Formats: sequence, C-alpha cells, structure tokens
Amino acid sequence: MLKYIFAFSLLLLFLASCRQEAKNGEVTEKPEIQERDTAVVEMPTAHSYSVDFLMGKYNPDTHPDFTAIDEKYASRAGMYMQKAAYNAFLDMYKAAEEEGIILTIRSAARNFDHQKRIWEEKWYGERLSAGKNAYETFSDPVDRARNILLYSAMPGTSRHHWGTDIDLNSFDNAWFEEGEGKKLYDWMLEHAPRFGFCQPYTAFNEQRKTGYQEERWHWSYRPLSVDMTMDAKTLIRDEMISGFSGAETAGEIGIVENYILGIHPDCLD
Repeated sequence: MLKYIFAFSLLLLFLASCRQEAKNGEVTEKPEIQERDTAVVEMPTAHSYSVDFLMGKYNPDTHPDFTAIDEKYASRAGMYMQKAAYNAFLDMYKAAEEEGIILTIRSAARNFDHQKRIWEEKWYGERLSAGKNAYETFSDPVDRARNILLYSAMPGTSRHHWGTDIDLNSFDNAWFEEGEGKKLYDWMLEHAPRFGFCQPYTAFNEQRKTGYQEERWHWSYRPLSVDMTMDAKTLIRDEMISGFSGAETAGEIGIVENYILGIHPDCLD
C-alpha cells in the first residue's frame, strides 16, 4: 500500500512541476507559432518614387532605370527613357512601321536642369513662347508664367522628368491634321493604348478643363506614369517648386492642381 501512495505522490509532484514550468514560460506547446507572432514584418513604403526623382533632380544618363534611345528612333542622339517605357515604344514602333508609319522621338527624359534651361530661355525672351517674346510682352510675372505654361512646364513639375513621356515627330498640332501627320495621329489614337501609351494633353473638354494646351505629339507610358502622377499629387506642393526664375508664381497659379493633374483621365487610372 505504501508503494502506491509513494507513486501517487511522485505523480502529483511531476504534474505540479509541469504547471509551474508552463507558467514561467519555459514550456510551450507550439513554439513555431510564437516565433511567427514575434517576427518583424517589413511594411511596404507609402510611395514608390522619391520627391527628388519626381522633380527631375537626377541624371538620366547614370540612373539605373534609364537607357539611351537608339538614334534610329530619334531625331538626335543623347536622349533617354526608362527601360520599360522604351521597350514598349520599340514594340509600338515595329507595329506602326508595318503599316508604313515611322515614329520619331523628338524629346524624351528631361531632368530639372534641362527643363530649367528651356523655361528660363522663354522667361528672358531668348526663346519664343507660343510665338511671343514673353519677357517683352508680359511684365507681370504671373502673366509671363501663364504664357510659358501654355506648352512648357515649370522645372520640377514636368512629366518629362519621369522618363515615361515622349514627344513624337512634330511640335505643331496642325501637322497632325492632314496627310502623314493625320495618319500617324489616327494610328496612335487607335493603337497606342495597346502598348501602354496615352495622350495626357488632349483638347480641353469636360474631361480635361485645366493644364497645358493640346499636344498631339505628347504620349505617356501609363503603366509607370500613373503611379508617378499619384505620388506627385501626394508629395509635391506648390511651395516646394523653386530654383528658377518665376518660381514664386507657382502658388498663385496652382501648378500641382492645375498642371501636374491637368491631364486626360485616360492617363490617371
């Protein structure tokens, strides 16, 4: 009888010991679950693109996402695009060429300094702006800026900063209204979306009420530029636009709302 009592006592002591170990955290039934619960999970960043990149403060010739445009497809050497946008353009070029249409890139990526040079040449009358010498014609800074903004973006706000946008063949809307130009433009309207390209600056209508004048030559690679547009909307403020002559007018004009976002809905979603 004593040996049974002794065995039962040992069992009680063992059970008590197990309960105490569990209480102290020394025994876990499913250690793999605890390990997952305490793991550090890396959360995605809120934005894909930095403010500096969106505002063109980089060099496309050294940026890893960019590639040089072959002179076969361009009006001059030394132009760059983002690689994904360029590859899509090459596919589009081939399809257009099969129908006797040649797409020639006249302008592509432009960083902040490049855009600043264009803007200030127009600001000081060294280059015509919409057919006018803006420096001599407009003494009021806001009026002068609005004239330049008919077709040229303020540095830090151009879609050309992103390496996703290109200008094709001619900078004259009238050229696209007949003959070779009309054939090209009609083809782009029908086929460009298949390759990921959209026209951000259409004629003004109910869908696009603000922004630059119509540019039938300007096409944007939307698989990249849609996210950049949304990031620019969130991250860029008018008061951040600086570093060039006339920058002080950005707030009064509402550059972000009226120009960065003044595009056709096809390029927004």
